[in-house]
Amino acid sequence: MNKDLTVGKPGAVLWRFCLPLFFSVIFQQLYNIADSFVAGKFINNDALAAVGNSYEITLIFLAFGFGCNIGCSVIVAELFGEKSYNRLKTAVYTTFISCGILCAVLMLLGFLFTDGLLSLINTPENIFADSKLYMDIYLLGLPFIFFYNVSNGIFSALGDSRTPSIFLTCSSLANIAVDIFFVAVLHMGVAGVAWATFICQGVSCILAVIFVLKRMKSIETTGKVELFSKYLLGKMAAVAIPTTLQQSFISVGNIIIQSVINSFGSAVIAGYSAAIKLNNMYVSSLTIIANGISNYTAQNIGAGKYHRIKEGFRAGVKMVWIICLPVFILYFFGSRHIIYLFLENPTGQAMDVGVLFLRITTPFYFLISVKLVSDGILRGTQLMKEFMTGTLVDLIMRVILSEILARTFLGATGIWISWPFGWVVATIISTTFYRKINWDVIRQRKL
Repeated sequence: MNKDLTVGKPGAVLWRFCLPLFFSVIFQQLYNIADSFVAGKFINNDALAAVGNSYEITLIFLAFGFGCNIGCSVIVAELFGEKSYNRLKTAVYTTFISCGILCAVLMLLGFLFTDGLLSLINTPENIFADSKLYMDIYLLGLPFIFFYNVSNGIFSALGDSRTPSIFLTCSSLANIAVDIFFVAVLHMGVAGVAWATFICQGVSCILAVIFVLKRMKSIETTGKVELFSKYLLGKMAAVAIPTTLQQSFISVGNIIIQSVINSFGSAVIAGYSAAIKLNNMYVSSLTIIANGISNYTAQNIGAGKYHRIKEGFRAGVKMVWIICLPVFILYFFGSRHIIYLFLENPTGQAMDVGVLFLRITTPFYFLISVKLVSDGILRGTQLMKEFMTGTLVDLIMRVILSEILARTFLGATGIWISWPFGWVVATIISTTFYRKINWDVIRQRKL
């Protein structure tokens, strides 16, 4: 059901709203975790490397879906806080129409240029064919990814974080079972991993869209509701485009880093693939909480309750640190046991690479958590230049340092060291921008 985030104690409101979001993204990451687990355990390390290698390219497409999610959810949340329900429905319908067109264009570009991207990142010959196969099937499922992301953003904007988490939990668990069946029983190889994800994401997407349309029907409005608005599309694009660019730059940067990693061979690729999935699982979980904070911020801006946003920042930091502590303990001290789950040969170089990556990066999780909370508020206030700056500086530092340090005696270890350096600087930038928000300017701005 819809939830007004402008009333109640901010800490309690954020916990109730963000916790289902946190668990939903955990299950969403299980898609990728299941792919890597099945590829590494039931096929071989080359299959794991192929899936991990393709993953960095899939993030480019996912960046567009994420941008549409944020652009829609921030504007819909503000309209919900204003109780402008006619315009809210128009924003939702405008998003669906626009996303359908954008998705068709991206699918075409993907099929045309996947080979070139795989070559660009120095994909080893022994995993090229499987990487290409995985990407082709992934592109067929792109509409499911887009419309699920948008539907999820709409639910969150309305203060409902439970409905999408239920869909995603069920489909993620099903994905693990179908993955194993296609690969271990039907022996479909990497194709089985990809088709399992395609099917389960499709079911999740269709259910989510149906429920969004039912939710729109249940919201009472007066007069005729427009199906499309250029004005609202422009407002959503003003949030979506910077978000998409930011995520795309991150993906391009990660592809550059992946190309450096690929020069060290399949064993290093496999170890990194396992570790980065675990790292992304946590960071993505915090990102989805930051999205929830963006919706909380936007609703309160719509309602004119600006003092609640500062209280929300403090509550948000406490929340992410509480979540961070057990993850840090598990990843840092239990890294070898977790990496073991993904590798066919858990005693080799791949195991050592995965463990080292986690032990270098996890102590800095507490720091990046604060950055993401700050980003959530910057995004919710539509301060997109400020939102992008910290992340882009982080990315540029990691790309440059990866290239430089990998060429020293540190080798691949130099690449892992670049992560904390980027996170430290980015956190300083984002928190500084948050503390310098001019609330008088925000008050004067209206949709």
